[in-house]
Amino acid sequence: MTDSNLSGIVGKSIKNDLFALQDKKYKEFQSKLIPNISPDTIIGVRTPALRKYAKESLGILDAELFMDVLPHEYFEEYAIHGFLIENLKDFDEVIRRLDALLPYIDNWANCDQLTPKVFKKNTEKLLPHVMRWIESDFIYMKRFGIRMLMCFYLDEKFDVIFLDTVSQIRSDEYYIKMMVAWYFATALSKQFDDVLPYIKERKLDVWTHNKAIQKSIESYRITAEQKEVLRRLKTKPIK
Repeated sequence: MTDSNLSGIVGKSIKNDLFALQDKKYKEFQSKLIPNISPDTIIGVRTPALRKYAKESLGILDAELFMDVLPHEYFEEYAIHGFLIENLKDFDEVIRRLDALLPYIDNWANCDQLTPKVFKKNTEKLLPHVMRWIESDFIYMKRFGIRMLMCFYLDEKFDVIFLDTVSQIRSDEYYIKMMVAWYFATALSKQFDDVLPYIKERKLDVWTHNKAIQKSIESYRITAEQKEVLRRLKTKPIK
């Protein structure tokens, strides 16, 4: 039997398992949260069940065969694929698997659920890949890159050059603009004094600028005094 046939058998088995875990009410709920993809591509399996399945139900061979075949048919298959990557221990394999997967991701949920564990101890090796992803023309590869910059480079690895990188991103894509706003709101909560000049000097487009301020004002990690400063920096949209 060829590897292709084996992969097909594994994929069919995984689909059957996923439908056995289906929650139709959750499918309806989730479809509303991810309006840019067809409800027909969502089975309706809760995230904890998907994580458990990826960790406990797939052997090494089945997992590798499953990840070798793209694209997938269902949202949950992409979620499992991401969770399998999260648990890989070899940094280079994680990068290779991500570079194969990310161009196929078509929604914020599959993108934002994915945070490989191996990245935390390999931030120096990771950074060039983050910058490469940020430059990508694939919407969710770019979003993933920005999010990795937010996850791993706003604390002890912080550098203002990262603020320059993200502030220069211009896109008409809602899910990119929202990620930039999320990045700056999070940055304000951790590096307020360094980030504030980027808000004062209005280095973001108007929509993203105001959204970053909104998300910051909603955050419990921003002080009342900081929120008052930010409120005064909102910009009126250009008509």
